[in-house]
Amino acid sequence: MNVSPWVWALTLIGILAIITVDLFVINRDETKEFTTRRAAFWSVVYIGLAVVFGIGVWIFSGGRYAAEYFGGFVTEKSLSVDNLFVFMVILARFAVPKQAQHKVLMVGIVIALVLRGIFIAVGAAAISQFTWVFFIFGGILIWTAIGLVRGDDEDEFKENRLLLMAKRFIPTTDAYEGDKIVTKRDGRRMVTPLLIVMIAIGSTDVLFALDSIPAIFGLTTEPYLVFTANAFALMGLVQLYFLLGGLAERLVYLSHGLAFILGFIGVKLVFHAMHEYGVSWAPEIPIWLSLGVIGGTLVAVTVASLVSPKRPAKGAVDDTAGKRAPALESDSV
Repeated sequence: MNVSPWVWALTLIGILAIITVDLFVINRDETKEFTTRRAAFWSVVYIGLAVVFGIGVWIFSGGRYAAEYFGGFVTEKSLSVDNLFVFMVILARFAVPKQAQHKVLMVGIVIALVLRGIFIAVGAAAISQFTWVFFIFGGILIWTAIGLVRGDDEDEFKENRLLLMAKRFIPTTDAYEGDKIVTKRDGRRMVTPLLIVMIAIGSTDVLFALDSIPAIFGLTTEPYLVFTANAFALMGLVQLYFLLGGLAERLVYLSHGLAFILGFIGVKLVFHAMHEYGVSWAPEIPIWLSLGVIGGTLVAVTVASLVSPKRPAKGAVDDTAGKRAPALESDSV
């Protein structure tokens, strides 16, 4: 797939335009909560944009690349549903007011998109030079799948080094001031806890990318498709958060389905690497089969979860409308 620089430029401009509209038009009245009805409407809009983009790929590049894009998009979207639980924990831990949650999530996801872009560029460069990288990516996915089956995916928020450094070196107030990120106290410019939460969302999402990025590279090695599939999956994540806040608790078999998908793609990557090294019996799994496995698995786990009498394994996180953030650790300034 040959993507010219001007196509990359137009794509990035389009993504920035969508993000700008989301921040300053969709969320223009920041005093209102982001309701389920609004979330449903804008979720349909974002999915529609992703589908239209995929149709464009089909028209200009052919069915094969369109199938790879849709496979990557569906995979990233499904993986993001499980990530929503951690976002719920972060917002609850920092007692983010409901009116500010949309802005916090959107800016945090912009940070994640930039960091993922760097990760994708590095991964694409490595794959183009070293075929053995597929073994590593495959191993990561298989190990992650085993962890999901064993229940190692506890929805706990663990502060990473980037967040700890931010809390240590950035002067931060101990209370929110509406949706302000920067404020003044006694003539001194300080940030509010909103910035810390944005950093938490963005940097934590990069940890999720350690399995989601190798997964999409198992479906396509085209950096353009990898990036755009990630971008559309992330940009609609805010609306998905508000839409699936309650429903996600009922998807009790989601982790098992994601484990199967990641394991399948991991095996596919290993087979691909073996095939590249001349192992004749190693099969090349076609994209249509990958799409069928991904789509069929998601449908199966969704239906099984909704009809299951099993209670949600993950307790709901209470919404908060509080204005004061929990006290930051003593190492914060």
